Amino acid sequence: MLQSIHIQNYALIEQLDIDFHTGFSVITGETGAGKSIILGAIGLLAGQRADIKAIKTGASKCVVEARFDISAYALADFFEKHDLEYEADECILRRELYASGKSRAFINDSPASLVQMKEIGEKLLDVHSQHQNLLLNQENFQLSVLDILSHNQEQLAAYKQLYLAYKQASKDLEHLIAEAEQSRQDEDYIRFQVGQLEEANLQPGEQEELEQEAETLSHAEEIKAGLYQVEQMMEADDVSLLSATKACVQTLQGIAKVYAPSQEWIDRLESCYIELKDLSHEVANASEDVEFNPARLEYVNERLNLIYSLQQKHRVSTVEELIELYDELSVKLDSITSSDEQIEALRKQKEALYQQLLAVSKDLTQLRTQASKEVEKQMQTYLVPLGMPNVRFAVELTPRKEPDANGMDNVAFLFSANKNGALQQVASIASGGEIARVMLSLKALIAGAVNLPTIIFDEIDTGVSGSIAEKMALIMQEMGQANRQVISITHLPQIAARGAHHYKVYKEDTEVGTNSHIRPLDAEERILEIAHMLSGATLTEAALNNARALLNNETI
Repeated sequence: MLQSIHIQNYALIEQLDIDFHTGFSVITGETGAGKSIILGAIGLLAGQRADIKAIKTGASKCVVEARFDISAYALADFFEKHDLEYEADECILRRELYASGKSRAFINDSPASLVQMKEIGEKLLDVHSQHQNLLLNQENFQLSVLDILSHNQEQLAAYKQLYLAYKQASKDLEHLIAEAEQSRQDEDYIRFQVGQLEEANLQPGEQEELEQEAETLSHAEEIKAGLYQVEQMMEADDVSLLSATKACVQTLQGIAKVYAPSQEWIDRLESCYIELKDLSHEVANASEDVEFNPARLEYVNERLNLIYSLQQKHRVSTVEELIELYDELSVKLDSITSSDEQIEALRKQKEALYQQLLAVSKDLTQLRTQASKEVEKQMQTYLVPLGMPNVRFAVELTPRKEPDANGMDNVAFLFSANKNGALQQVASIASGGEIARVMLSLKALIAGAVNLPTIIFDEIDTGVSGSIAEKMALIMQEMGQANRQVISITHLPQIAARGAHHYKVYKEDTEVGTNSHIRPLDAEERILEIAHMLSGATLTEAALNNARALLNNETI
């Protein structure tokens, strides 16, 4: 239940603080006084988008804050789900708009997203403005009304879960069929590529080894001659590195007894001699291994040309990438071979989900059919006293050819206000006043089915007057029972007189601008306000008496 609201620097409101009560309350005021501004501010708390133009001229920031009594509405799960601070008795919603364009939302002083604000707002508030009458023309709205009244939330949730799985299976099947068709068109070419790579029998590191071998084979004579020359310089009989090194050792050994540093040099030269001797043997062996082999060179070059050709064809630069491509193409070829089995398996899965959808949708249809009979009966009960003695209201359920997100049912609200009139879609046949009465009746039905704390009607009485308005007021008065809060913004004295609490919105001009205000009216002020609503600006004794009679529930 809405306990209080604080508005600061919003449109024509500089500062506004007002408390609200349970039961049926009314808000009146001249056109343009600011009633819609207050509704706009409340809309911000319900998660509506913010417009910085709503900030009062000259202000840098506007604030809208409301306190709600939530003690009877079991909202702990919402706060736990969103990790928000929870108070069992009270919830505070706040929106802040800045001239810079920034907007902030808070739930119990914890920062919140607009999605969270909208979710909690839908649990606390139902604001019915005049444009919502257009919803009567939308099948989704009609179906949602029927679902609320059929109490099918469990079945509908199960259906929606199945429907998502069914749509995903359908999407996957279509994708797999298209992919398989494309793959079949490419199958011969893929098979050729796999065969070509398989025949190549590529090995990791092969390219580098072959390129090195090709270099060696291409320069075999040059390499052999160079190695021979090195070997001769190291071991030739006349002058060689080994002989010269050995001679140096022997010479130093001759002076070692008389020249101490010689011993270190001897040790180092002996190490060099051993290393040179070993190196000489390796060079000699390498020289023997290097041979000019035209046949081997031809094979190596052919092998490299094959590798280079494959790399260029597949736009890669290494043998490893070619091997990886071979693995990928092999997997793709296997999937083409097994695609028929996969398609069949997915088709069976889709069909199984479809059958489950049908089973759950039958439960939904049954519940909706039962609820539709009750809706027809209750709407008759509400509408006849509202000046429609010959009214007929019917809920038409027809099967859909294919499932959608809400089931297998098409729904239409049919209406006729005349005795022999044909039933037609309510939005296409009903007048403005009739639509207002239909919407009020539907809201009354919904209010009895859901635990909604606060309902606000913005001129639900459009197009009606006199005793019909009074009957509408009685319905709203009844809706305001059972710890529920109903607030009606009205221009009709018959409705205003039925409110347990009466608020007036008015404008006040000052030197710095115009400000909108709202205040509760006491008993005498209510008489004056309702009298003005009856007679206009000029008060008459008859208007005052009529106002007193309305407030005393007397016939006038």
